[in-house]
Amino acid sequence: MGLVFRLLALWLLAARPVAAQASPDSLLPTDPAVTIGRLPNGLRYYIRVNHRPAQRAELRLVVNAGSILEDPDQRGLAHFVEHMAFNGTTHFAKQELVNYIESIGMRFGADLNAGTSFDETVYQLQVPTDSAHLVRKAFQILEDWAHGVSFDTSEIRKERGVVLEEWRLGRGAEQRMLDQELPVIFRGSRYAERLPIGTRECITQCPPDAIRRFYSTWYRPDLMAVVAVGDFDPKGIESLIREHFSAIPALPNPLPRELVTVPPHAAPEVFVASDPEATSTSVSVFLLRPSGEHGSTSAWRRDLLEQLAAGIVNERLYELTRKANPPFLGAGAGRGELVRTAEVFSFGAAVPDSGVRRGLEAALTELERAGRHGFTVAELDRAKREYLRGLEQAYAERDKTESYAFTGEYVEHFLSGQAIPGIAYDYARTQAVLPGVSLPDVNAVAKGWLSAGAPVILVNTPEKNRAAVPSAEALLGLFAAVKQAEIAPYVETVSAAALVPGTLPAAPVVAEQRDSALGTREWRFANGVRVILKPTDFKDDELLLSAWSPGGVSLATDSLLTSARFASQLVSVSGVGAFNAIELQKKLAGKAVSVSPYIGSYEQGISGQTSPKDVETLLQLSYLYFTAPRLDTTAVSAFLANFRAALANRSASPQVAFQDTLTVTLTQHHRWSRPISSATVDEVHPEAALAFYRRRFASAAGYTFFLVGRFEADSIRSLVQRYLGNLPGGGVADHAADPGIRAPVGVVERTVRKGIEPRSQTTLVFTGGATLSRQERSVLSALGSVLEIRLREELREELGGTYSVSVGASASRVPRDEYRVTISFGSDPARADALVRAVFAEIDTLQARGPRPADLAKVKETLIRSRETNLRQNGWWLGQLLASVRDGDPPAQPLEPVLAGLTVESLRAAARSYLDRSRYVRVTLLPEGSNQ
Repeated sequence: MGLVFRLLALWLLAARPVAAQASPDSLLPTDPAVTIGRLPNGLRYYIRVNHRPAQRAELRLVVNAGSILEDPDQRGLAHFVEHMAFNGTTHFAKQELVNYIESIGMRFGADLNAGTSFDETVYQLQVPTDSAHLVRKAFQILEDWAHGVSFDTSEIRKERGVVLEEWRLGRGAEQRMLDQELPVIFRGSRYAERLPIGTRECITQCPPDAIRRFYSTWYRPDLMAVVAVGDFDPKGIESLIREHFSAIPALPNPLPRELVTVPPHAAPEVFVASDPEATSTSVSVFLLRPSGEHGSTSAWRRDLLEQLAAGIVNERLYELTRKANPPFLGAGAGRGELVRTAEVFSFGAAVPDSGVRRGLEAALTELERAGRHGFTVAELDRAKREYLRGLEQAYAERDKTESYAFTGEYVEHFLSGQAIPGIAYDYARTQAVLPGVSLPDVNAVAKGWLSAGAPVILVNTPEKNRAAVPSAEALLGLFAAVKQAEIAPYVETVSAAALVPGTLPAAPVVAEQRDSALGTREWRFANGVRVILKPTDFKDDELLLSAWSPGGVSLATDSLLTSARFASQLVSVSGVGAFNAIELQKKLAGKAVSVSPYIGSYEQGISGQTSPKDVETLLQLSYLYFTAPRLDTTAVSAFLANFRAALANRSASPQVAFQDTLTVTLTQHHRWSRPISSATVDEVHPEAALAFYRRRFASAAGYTFFLVGRFEADSIRSLVQRYLGNLPGGGVADHAADPGIRAPVGVVERTVRKGIEPRSQTTLVFTGGATLSRQERSVLSALGSVLEIRLREELREELGGTYSVSVGASASRVPRDEYRVTISFGSDPARADALVRAVFAEIDTLQARGPRPADLAKVKETLIRSRETNLRQNGWWLGQLLASVRDGDPPAQPLEPVLAGLTVESLRAAARSYLDRSRYVRVTLLPEGSNQ
């Protein structure tokens, strides 16, 4: 989809549940679990005790200053300041901060990071709390960020390259079109000229004093907040905040923190942004208005009604994508915050290249239908149930909520005054208020959508399609035409049939065993089904399901390959049992359950998630995906048409050309690696796809089901017996086939010349056959982690040649034993070869000397800290149990033997074995016309 349409979706998804209504003009209460304070110098702080994850604290330094406050000579320097906060402070010289964080088992990027936007900069840090020293050190880091950044001139010089590479990484068709559109969206506002990434000229040429000036002007206590949520003593945390931040002096005669506005558009407008590398077409409509108030009960009621109404109309729009000859690939509508001072009601659609007019007309028609005729009682009832069910789940998990979720709320409270009443208040008041929300209430919201202001219509499209876009007059004329058109009220039928007709008998468990060490039980049934259950108390409202069996697409004949690859998707869009996909969605309203079948290259199965109260529905759907898959020819035809349209311009993307070349090179042009295209979709035969799906799920013999989460095994035993014990059985369990994909031998280098940006991408892949024990796989993974640390320090920090470098190292057993180490980074095309030489120099060092002991210690500590949190995650345990069945290794093996086997010598030997300079593939993307 076009970037604007995706931003629209993000704005809609960002709408948060709002607090419950009290008297018309009162402010919502503040959750008593959070302590909010203010130091004499103006700095605010938020403290909350939360034990999820245990022995961890989530810390934030929030600066109410972003790129919107930059002077004309500082374009991008709010973001540059953020970078410099990691490159030398009062107590951490140069790279010492990142080294320290990694030495205590935390990860740069995941646990130590920051982000700059138009209006704010937020620094984030997660640290262990099992050591008072570590917690104290963490607050020293926050204090240094607040007023102790060094801005060493040599470090600024090196960091210019890193920031430039981040700018380069973001360039492409979507960014170029956004550059055209921002002056339209933000016409008359400084927002149009203050993208946080800034300009290339400023990044590379701005004087260091301009960077220091932004920091000294805007990093001040009256514009800052410290947020601390975690497993700690709150009094001790408050004391640390006072100790580290009270002495920061208030700035004398500070510049006012201006709130930049976005003027409403005076007249309707159409703007078409096109690009030769664009891969899709979209049309979006924006109706801007100043942001409303936050934190009051009247604001809460407005948000509640908006969410209910938008949820209903979005279901109607989704329903159209499953009709014959759908008008768009996808569509959405709703209200959200655009920037701090402006909100927007927006709607839009991803469309085929020739479908701008039709897609916009269809979306307008649905909004007009809602405004003219309103919604139905059944629709509102479903929307209420879905809304309340979401709050019910959040309330059930109130003591198991992750700390980062609270930090996000408190950051928003500081920056924009969003209410933080707490889930207990939200849930209780919503239970009381929601039943009284009437159909006229939500209908009134829909009536006001298209009269909110002058519409701005934005079209994104490939350059070659620009001439096919209707004129501005034609698109604006649709508003009046739809207003005058005859539009019938929305009509639906909702089946009252049961998901699974009748009552299935309870199949006996023929074998049972327990593993007290793992806390698991295992049941076997006569149909060949194996069920492994692990009850946990990690989450109060989460139960995960996975079903697995070998085979997958590897068992399809060449003539059925494409149909087999699409088989599970076609079944999913068709619904299951007596219900098509739309009917099924309505049937499940108010239930917290999702189930999806899948067919991968070498396996197939089912994945699902539910609340314990909806476990029967989870098992019913699993039963139906085995026994009653269906083919809705209308929905399948719509899906394939939309998929075909989405692929129409795929080849215009430089990244697609690069990735396709890498794939076919690594597989030596194997038939499985043929790039997908619109023509590929034409090879899909729905009936053949369904037949293949049915073969893969015809017998459950050989399938293993895993249930992990909040349940008592005995309480769900009868449900498992009825729905899993009665699955069809018989036959012999399958094994995956080997399609004969082999990596090339020797050194293979390919260059892809595509794209107009001065941007390069390089990937190196070392691969080969190897049968690795679990310990050897751990050594291989550790080798990848060590190499990534070294390459980040050399390629990014020392050479300033890339924004990020990634290293992945893993081994697989299906369809054959092999290892793979992948190194990837982006750069200036002129520096690609030099950076590859730097990569090989680091590999040579690893092979000659092994890793530095400090780097190896970082990797070990990260493994220890990760295990601490993983042991309390349902998803991790599900993965461990599944891998144990698939690979034959015992799950959750003790970490101590793994750590003991990670030595300088074992990693040096691994580097020699797996980073063979006589056998690798290198693919490099260069822009067209490059001389490199």
